[in-house]
Amino acid sequence: MKILLVEDEIDLNNIVTKYLKKNGYSVDSVFDGEEALEYLDYGNYDLIILDIMLPKINGYEVVKNLRANKNETAVLMLTARDGI
Repeated sequence: MKILLVEDEIDLNNIVTKYLKKNGYSVDSVFDGEEALEYLDYGNYDLIILDIMLPKINGYEVVKNLRANKNETAVLMLTARDGI
């Protein structure tokens, strides 16, 4: 399974990436929404783990862009937000 991890907090990104790789997943990790969209233009993923509060382009806009381009990749939203 190939996963794109989009998380701007460096330590959390590194921990999650290391854990996923240790468990046999192929992982590309990026740190902002703009970079995520660039990776998605050139790669195919089975899952996107996506932070909501990202620099440059937020997680909601990344998903909006994906769906507008008919990309139906599963997305798991990861966030520290405690409200809607």
